[in-house]
Amino acid sequence: MPAAWVRLLRAHAALTRRMDANLRNVHGLTLSDYEVLVQLANADDRCLSRVDLAERILLSQSGITRLLEGLERVGLVERASCTTDRRVVYARLTEAGQARCLEAAETHLEDVRRAFFDRFSEDELRSLAELLGRLPQQAREADGQ
Repeated sequence: MPAAWVRLLRAHAALTRRMDANLRNVHGLTLSDYEVLVQLANADDRCLSRVDLAERILLSQSGITRLLEGLERVGLVERASCTTDRRVVYARLTEAGQARCLEAAETHLEDVRRAFFDRFSEDELRSLAELLGRLPQQAREADGQ
């Protein structure tokens, strides 16, 4: 197994584990919870269909349902119906969810800066972005590119 592949997998696992633990300790959110809040915060009317949300954060339909149930229970997300198609269910960010997202963003961005950006020069970051951009299209689409 090439060392670059192993290091990529280990770095991803270590970084996400550390960021997840920090968000849990400081804000009571998992990294996945935070990712959902960010996607909803950036969506039109702070609302996305559950299908679109699952695709954006690379979760199955059952996975997004379980994740949203927890966020709904604590009042960060609410269900919304589609006026034109009753089969479509939306997730809408609440005011409390927006506030928690903004609070958690500071913690998350500081973690990203410390764990990632502080370790590379601008040239290295450009090279890394170019190299990772060669990975499958699905990975780039998840990043909104």
